[in-house]
Amino acid sequence: MLIGDVARRSGVSARMLRHYESLGLVRPTGRTASGYREYSGADIQRIFHIESLRSLGLSLRDVGRALDDPGFRPSELVADLIRQTQARIARETELLRQLSRVDAAEPARWQDVLHTVSLLQALASQSAGKRQRAALSSVEGVPVPVEALVDAALNEEDPIVAGALQWALVQSGDAGLALLAEGLDSPEAEVRKRAVRAVAEIPGAAATALLQDALISPDLVVRRCAAVVLGARGVAESVPTLIDMIVDEVNDVDAADALSTLAGDPSLAETIAAGLVDRLAGGATDAVRRRLAQALADIPGATASRALAELSDDEDRAVALTATYILTLRAAR
Repeated sequence: MLIGDVARRSGVSARMLRHYESLGLVRPTGRTASGYREYSGADIQRIFHIESLRSLGLSLRDVGRALDDPGFRPSELVADLIRQTQARIARETELLRQLSRVDAAEPARWQDVLHTVSLLQALASQSAGKRQRAALSSVEGVPVPVEALVDAALNEEDPIVAGALQWALVQSGDAGLALLAEGLDSPEAEVRKRAVRAVAEIPGAAATALLQDALISPDLVVRRCAAVVLGARGVAESVPTLIDMIVDEVNDVDAADALSTLAGDPSLAETIAAGLVDRLAGGATDAVRRRLAQALADIPGATASRALAELSDDEDRAVALTATYILTLRAAR
């Protein structure tokens, strides 16, 4: 078969076939009476083998070794090709993400594109100062796409920069909540913690609903953070977790403040007091009784007053003094 016929049937150009021949990869086994190259069936099969190996990413040099060196072992080369391909996919994926974010900013001019790219690069900078400035400037002029802000917030380790990113997300309203919800389900504990903190800064019913969902999260840190915010927002479902926080001495002051806010609703005050009193029973330690007494201080109603009266006779002097002092304050109101 002549070179033109081989090119048409194989899809490999005549020029490339001549290049293969110059490299010694495939040589036509014959010549016609007129001196034209003539390829045999074996030659054509070798061409297809070359193309198959090239499709895997092998260089022409490695193709030659694979076909002609009996001692050539493919495992190491294939493993290297896998690593190269994974790295290329990662680069392409990142490029796609960047393009999607630029597109989400709906740039009207090329200057807008350049501004958005500049902010995206700043958010990924090694400099905390640059990341902070990018976050703070994201609501001016051409904004950074909310997806980029959420991604940055979920991965930010510097608390000052994290605060700036949370502020920027607040300015975006509810736009980032769906992405932050995904962060709450992240397999990484730090990401979940950053997600719930970011949601906690966003006001409104949608964020509150997301925090209510977080109350049943398997992540204790997420539940506790959500409970403190929900307590301040008057959501009764947070009460059990807030009481647990007081018992466990985890942000117990914030938890007590949240319970005090909730107790401003007369229909909840007795429920909260009963929940605190229940935890006084069952062998509560002196330290736990002291914290519960302090929490009862801002809970109005007869149940809280009776519990404090009993605690004023507690065997632990610190608990008794705390309860007595609180009763004195309550009487003076």
